[in-house]
Amino acid sequence: MTHAAPTALSAPDLAARLQQGSPGLFPTDTLPALAAAPGHAHRLWTLKQRPADKPLILMAATAEALLEATGMPPRPEWLAMAAWAWPGAVTLVLPATGPVAAALNPGGDSLGLRLPACAEAQALLRLSGPLATTSANLSGRPAATTAEQATLQFPGVPLLAPLPWPVAGGQASTVVAWREPGGWQVLRAGALLPPGM
Repeated sequence: MTHAAPTALSAPDLAARLQQGSPGLFPTDTLPALAAAPGHAHRLWTLKQRPADKPLILMAATAEALLEATGMPPRPEWLAMAAWAWPGAVTLVLPATGPVAAALNPGGDSLGLRLPACAEAQALLRLSGPLATTSANLSGRPAATTAEQATLQFPGVPLLAPLPWPVAGGQASTVVAWREPGGWQVLRAGALLPPGM
């Protein structure tokens, strides 16, 4: 059985497709991402066959865009952690309200945020704006680590050119959440751990 060749698009072309509602695949410094514009985030749960109570992560090209998406005034502790963690393999889970939080974490009151340390991902995000993301694998399957593996699981989803993608770290990001009354909690130990944790 033969598979159609994947559609590899330049960053401007893939950004345009994402803004029109298409999902897309792109490399990051940890694992390849399956992405959609926040207004079309529901497509990612369907594509991944993923339970809807598992929130998505917002990626953007700047810390300012990520913090703005929370709909909350940023606390000094958030700014300090963002300055340490980004760009890099750390997802910050912050209190959030508003349309982006509702789209990526329906019924929740927080938003996972990440600024990847991958030049190709940053170039795409600068053009597309912030994107809802998740790892490029069907729910319950091992995470894809290459464009080829991602395309096998999501045939027909356009991916970022050029190929092959840069080699990723292969380990999911560390996830650190802000918990009131005031402290950080590691939810998932990944590639990087903040100091003192």
